[in-house]
Amino acid sequence: MNQLKGAKRGLKLHKGLKIAGIAIAGLVLALVILVTEISPLSHRWVVEALSEHYHSQVQLKSFEASLFPRVRIAGAGLVLRYRNRPGTPPLISVDSFTAHTSWLALLRHPTRVNYVRLQGLRINIAPRVNKQAPAKSRRHHHHHLVGFVLGEVDADGAVLTISSSNPQKPPRVFTISKLRLHSAGPKRAMSFQAILTNPKPLGQIRSGGKFGPWDADDPSRTPVSGTYSFDHADLSTIRGLAGMLSSEGKYTGVLSFIKVDGNTDTPDFALGISGHPVDLKANFHAIVDGVNGDTLLRPVNVQFLQSSLQARGGVLRTTGGKGSTVVLDLSSDHARIENLLWLAVKSPKPMLTGGVVLRVKFDLPPGHQDIANRMGLGDDFEIQSGQFTNPNLEHKLTSLSRRGQGEHGGSESSNAVFNIKGRFALNQGTMTFQELAFEVPGAAVNIHGTYALLGGALDFRGQLRLKAKLSQITTGKKSFFLKMLDPLFAGHGAGTVIPIRITGTREHVSFTVDVHKMLHRLKL
Repeated sequence: MNQLKGAKRGLKLHKGLKIAGIAIAGLVLALVILVTEISPLSHRWVVEALSEHYHSQVQLKSFEASLFPRVRIAGAGLVLRYRNRPGTPPLISVDSFTAHTSWLALLRHPTRVNYVRLQGLRINIAPRVNKQAPAKSRRHHHHHLVGFVLGEVDADGAVLTISSSNPQKPPRVFTISKLRLHSAGPKRAMSFQAILTNPKPLGQIRSGGKFGPWDADDPSRTPVSGTYSFDHADLSTIRGLAGMLSSEGKYTGVLSFIKVDGNTDTPDFALGISGHPVDLKANFHAIVDGVNGDTLLRPVNVQFLQSSLQARGGVLRTTGGKGSTVVLDLSSDHARIENLLWLAVKSPKPMLTGGVVLRVKFDLPPGHQDIANRMGLGDDFEIQSGQFTNPNLEHKLTSLSRRGQGEHGGSESSNAVFNIKGRFALNQGTMTFQELAFEVPGAAVNIHGTYALLGGALDFRGQLRLKAKLSQITTGKKSFFLKMLDPLFAGHGAGTVIPIRITGTREHVSFTVDVHKMLHRLKL
């Protein structure tokens, strides 16, 4: 009896072990399928997840995974290509990658891979095919994304290349020395920290913020936001500039339309044409097209010494070559001419002082020449309540003012205050004045000519108009004989018109009567 009961127990135990064995075998089989077919430990899973997430054709040369002592993944030769765009560089390529995670994270939904390291990451943003396509038509496909989250991604040494929609413009290339991504995955924005080297001006940019979710239909519409700092940017890497610039700010938008608000500080800013340092500060609002590289400035407010300027315009990438063209409308109602001359002229002492009103256009094409020889500048300016700083020139001007009013004798100790209006154009370091009107009490000068920024050479011709008659600017016998010439030098009304020429340099100015014009007037 007891033996029968023992036999029955043994039979039940055998059946139980058999069932347990089948269950364990089924579990192992399920795990094998999970590992080899549908988990992040499978070649197939990685290809499918990346293909759907980035809407691309995925190639993965090699892939391997290990389970103990922890879950580890490795692969090489990963390439993601744009669909239906033959000849376009790969969207993403990675030389090799490694990753690790835990079993618990692996079984979560969405699947989580705790850490990924990418080596040789290269990202190529191609221009959008149809810029006019409305949002609804761009999103006609519905992705059934494989859910996954990458906890932390380390991609130091990544290279980002952004191609322009204009085939004549070369792509923009950024080398990112340090790149950390956090919580990367479908339908979510990832956080990032990056350090990259800016070539011109040379310096390091640190940035952190949010990127994504990735727009698979049009990568240029992928959202981005964050803050940046740009420290110790060496302006001397741009020929014709000097100083160490720092800048910080914030940005938001999508890759093709990024709004940036920031400020800069350059305590030792200088132009090569003068070499005089100033503390230059600026704040700006800009719109950056991260796809074609153009930057629109709306506006930039600049302050240095006792002057302030406002600039509106853009930094536009050139066609058929490297570099960018800077095009600006500069204006100011609160500037000092001595500050502008200190910045732009090599003389140790500015030749003029006074308030200045500017409405000028600035154009700086790319190139290797000094900025003074590349930049174009021109339009209207007005100097109010100006005075010369050269005592000899100031004495002559004061004397001219008194004699122009027919006054003789008396003190000439008070300096003449004048106004200047003009139109000019700067090209290849030479300022050409189409018109220059110069006024002091009793006299006015209307001239045209050139002024060389680098050498300081002057060459002007024009007319000196005096309120008094020619015979009234002197006394005695000279006045008597000059009365005969009054009709020849009379203007349309009362007064005197004398053709003049101004030559020399900014340190040694020479005013002379234009003899050729004089003889022509006398018909000799």
